[in-house]
Amino acid sequence: MEINVLQRKRTSKAVHQTKNNIKAVSTSVELSSSTVEQHSEVKIMSRSLTYGIDDTKSLNWSSEAISSPYQNGRTISNSFPLSQLDDDPPRKKYRTSNSSTKEGMDSESIAAFIGDPIPEDEAQKRWGWRYELKDKKCKDQQLKINEGEEDEIIANVKCHYAQAEVGNCVFSLGDCAFIEGEGEEKHVGRIIEFFQTTEGQNYFRVQWFYRIQDTVVQDEGGFHDKRRVFYSSIMNDNLIDCIIGKANVTQITPRVGLKLASISPSDLYYDMEYCVDYSTFRNIPTAVKTNELSSPLCESLSTDASAVTESLPSSELCKNELSLLDLYSGCGGMSTGLCLGAKTASVNLVTRWAVDSDMSASESLKLNHPDTHVRNESAEDFLELLKEWEKLCKRYNATVAERKLPCRSNYSETKKQEVHDVSDDEFEVSKLVDICFGDPKETGNRGLYFKVHWKGCSTSEDTWEPIKSLSKCKESIQDFVRKGMKSKILPLPGEVDVICGGPPCQGISGYNRYRNSESPLDDERNRQIVIFMDMVKFLKPRHVLMENVVDILRFDKGSLGRYALSRLVHMKYQARLGIIAAGCYGLPQFRLRVFLWGSHPSEVLPQFPLPTHDVIVRYWPPPEFERNVVAYDENQPRELEKATVIQDAISDLPAVMNTETREQMPYQSPPETEFQRYIRSTKYVDMTGSKSNETTKKMPLLYDHRPHTLSEDSYQRVCQIPKRKGANFRDLPGVVVGADNVVRRHPTDNPMLPSGKPLIPDFCFTFEGGKSKRPYARLWWDENLPTALTFPSCHNQVVLHPEQDRVLTIREYARLQGFPDYYKFHGSVKRRYRQIGNAVAVSVSRALGYTLGLACRKLSGNEPLVALPPKFSHSHYLQLSNNQPCNTDNTD
Repeated sequence: MEINVLQRKRTSKAVHQTKNNIKAVSTSVELSSSTVEQHSEVKIMSRSLTYGIDDTKSLNWSSEAISSPYQNGRTISNSFPLSQLDDDPPRKKYRTSNSSTKEGMDSESIAAFIGDPIPEDEAQKRWGWRYELKDKKCKDQQLKINEGEEDEIIANVKCHYAQAEVGNCVFSLGDCAFIEGEGEEKHVGRIIEFFQTTEGQNYFRVQWFYRIQDTVVQDEGGFHDKRRVFYSSIMNDNLIDCIIGKANVTQITPRVGLKLASISPSDLYYDMEYCVDYSTFRNIPTAVKTNELSSPLCESLSTDASAVTESLPSSELCKNELSLLDLYSGCGGMSTGLCLGAKTASVNLVTRWAVDSDMSASESLKLNHPDTHVRNESAEDFLELLKEWEKLCKRYNATVAERKLPCRSNYSETKKQEVHDVSDDEFEVSKLVDICFGDPKETGNRGLYFKVHWKGCSTSEDTWEPIKSLSKCKESIQDFVRKGMKSKILPLPGEVDVICGGPPCQGISGYNRYRNSESPLDDERNRQIVIFMDMVKFLKPRHVLMENVVDILRFDKGSLGRYALSRLVHMKYQARLGIIAAGCYGLPQFRLRVFLWGSHPSEVLPQFPLPTHDVIVRYWPPPEFERNVVAYDENQPRELEKATVIQDAISDLPAVMNTETREQMPYQSPPETEFQRYIRSTKYVDMTGSKSNETTKKMPLLYDHRPHTLSEDSYQRVCQIPKRKGANFRDLPGVVVGADNVVRRHPTDNPMLPSGKPLIPDFCFTFEGGKSKRPYARLWWDENLPTALTFPSCHNQVVLHPEQDRVLTIREYARLQGFPDYYKFHGSVKRRYRQIGNAVAVSVSRALGYTLGLACRKLSGNEPLVALPPKFSHSHYLQLSNNQPCNTDNTD
């Protein structure tokens, strides 16, 4: 198996936009009039800009005038190196004109500079890079770079001006302007330079603002405020006759949940920066807030963690404990990893609440996180419950007179028939023990219900009663609410620090043949993204992390992914979108998933963790989102550990039979690899960092090492599959492989099973047109799994053990997902597989938890990516805190 480094190709950086959008664009991005992003056509631009100039030499700018310290999300230094021009310069839509006047413009409206040129010494000081570029090019008698192309750079500058008159309107440096583009939509930018060429042409340099539809959000931003634009560091040169008129653009502070009232309907405002890489919306950098935006010059900002730490008082590092709500929690893979990772960054993140509609998955989470309030209900009902809970807390938090009378209620008809020692109309409430929203009695009446424990009855006779039937029980309700508030059984707005979750989107999965391609959000199976964002809007957490399948960026032109990003930005949350391969963090499966960070404007937006391992690449993301892949750029230095394969993960596990049913068993051999040593770490070591306690001294047991039991016929077939790399049903007798790679039955050799059924079932010949090699295929020790699905079916997946006649066990599946061996699962065998297959890979969420911890401690840099500590993926908390490599003799 060929091992590849997952890396981002150095393609042109596209500005995501729709038709009829930005006409004149920066020399650092590539725009298109296509309805999809430029990345849909992946290409590497190779253009030499040597011209006899040393590419390593930088043409320094003055540092007096300050602009954005970012270029497409990257921090850039106080210089304009020519080597950057050679870095696959993106194309720009460039307005070409042979005159300085617009067509049809009368002589009184000629676009021209006014006043005397800026003194040469001052111009050289402010825009020295352009004059030095001119000097270099003049030696080769070249006045333009990439002449005649859309990314043409003007080098033959003669002089600079401070003002220009266009259409009887005077524009000064620093003014904002509407600028002509395709279609009716006017584009907006800030004028940062006026200059005239040696040929007498008048140009201006513009720093662009994005409208929401110009970003990756595209058509999913229709509900945004039309007055809102987004700051960017994108700049380029255009003829001054592109200017239409003045624009009033105001910078404001982003505030979650507050409506804007102070901006005139005709004015524009901005409160965030948009960067193309990783589709990032973030707070305006400090350098931009505190300095004029009238120049493309920049200063570098430190991304060194130690420098940031020194400037922070210790009290601001983090709260003692951060609370997490896990929505669509499943068995807890995402929240478990986030908490483990945050711990390695010295942040105590605790899963306080978890919600999932799957009972067995909820029980698995509760089994491993006994202190978490786990609710087995739909996210929609949970959200409605939180809204009602907030009302109850406001109503009953104030002191009220104590009631002396016993609490009585109109009782349900069922209970009337069971209890005969009380009156027929009223029964006395002992206490309220739970609360929910929905229809727990299945009467068709949805609403707020309390679970009532009746006086004189056992807990088995507790019933759900609607709040309207408890009108005489205000004291009991108040007591329940006050105790619930104290113990925080439910979160209130502002009490949740982090919300994480992977809203299910079966309606767009590539495995679903009946997807609604026209209106995916109308599919009830896809509306959970809406619910997830509604939850964020209501609870207003500090940070948000949403996970989903890559198909949300493929299906319907990525409308669901764009919608999720749009909702966060509309709520004034910062946002960043990345595509992560689980194998890049030391797992033996590829598993590509989308992750979306969101952060309150008062917080630091977390970065994505750079890979720690090489990976066997199995498939690729949508081309238009290729630059969202969390990976090193081509030719970027990196030190990666070798790819983790099946042998690294499961070679130490005891051999078991197809019929194995034991829930637990002892290990039979010590760990053989770093992965195995790490995955065997006890929960105590993983969470506390202490070497041992009483529980770690006990002989460790292995849980859930049992496979799905194959039918007798399937087992007979599996036993005949050779134990070698690449073996599958094609190695069985009775199969003929044609020159077209299509399998057919042998005309005469048709072996049968003892049951009388054919050795090779019909589906082997019809699956994927008879060209598939997956039915009854064995994994091999030096391979990885493309993606761990929700059930290890040997009919259409490569899931047979390399050397044993069975499918992978539950524990082997769990290891492929990064679950520690101490993590137990509840439910039937099939349900346990399903929980693991649906989970976020723990190794990935752990890496994300580390970057979340850095953000909570204000240690995140300005770059979208950050390197993890050495040996991070296969080291537990104690080893990382001591900055030690894995001890090869440690079997904990």
